[in-house]
Amino acid sequence: MTSLLHLAVDGPHDAPPLLLGSSLGTAAAMWEPQVPALAARFRVIRYDHLGHGRSAVPSGPYTIDQLGRELLRTLDDLDVPSVHYAGLSLGGMVGMWLAAHAPDRVRRMVLLCTSASLGPPGQWHHRAATVRASGLPAIADAVVARWFTPAFATARPDVVAAHRAMLTATPPDGYAACCEAIAAMDLRPDLGRITAPTLVVAGADDPATPVEHAREIVGGIPRARLAVVGAAAHLANVEQPEQVRRLLLQHLHEDPVTDERQ
Repeated sequence: MTSLLHLAVDGPHDAPPLLLGSSLGTAAAMWEPQVPALAARFRVIRYDHLGHGRSAVPSGPYTIDQLGRELLRTLDDLDVPSVHYAGLSLGGMVGMWLAAHAPDRVRRMVLLCTSASLGPPGQWHHRAATVRASGLPAIADAVVARWFTPAFATARPDVVAAHRAMLTATPPDGYAACCEAIAAMDLRPDLGRITAPTLVVAGADDPATPVEHAREIVGGIPRARLAVVGAAAHLANVEQPEQVRRLLLQHLHEDPVTDERQ
């Protein structure tokens, strides 16, 4: 394989492929609450972004275009012509690029807790510089506080601790390079090119990508729909796993009459 991305694959080999992209600072394990249900119907392919998890860490800065093209290379290596796609945060950003620039490769798409433009750029450059100088622990508490609501953090400190550990295990250079990709990103002009039936999911209490960002995406993608998950911050699939599981299965349900590419 020529791809630099690490993959985790679950489900039957001959089932419809579903590609899952995770948040900045997490890895494929972020999707574990949904994998059992999804793998019963799909060939679930989770990937770590460049610079994250067990993927390669090339020199930065990265761009969203670079992250998306690496994903296309992965699909080519797998000999997968097209996929359903679900991505949260950075995973959603890469998904928008993929659906706009390679529309024949994306069947149906779910974008969760994400944004088409997440400025100002200076905040991302500052975060990148901090991480390169002092490592992920220097920003971990502030980041994790935006991932979960205070009520969930109090009720499930074990889950919060596990995701903090995932964050701090991320290679600093890779995390910083992805911050720089977000700083330079503006996908708003691309939204109108997306043809995949798209569901946009927002966390009602997400301070990182508030509901207004989801509404902007819905306004730009033809026939896109919005769903808001209550009592959820940025990692809505972790905080409200059943609500997100249900939304994913409903939107990705096979229907050859309405979606011939199924």
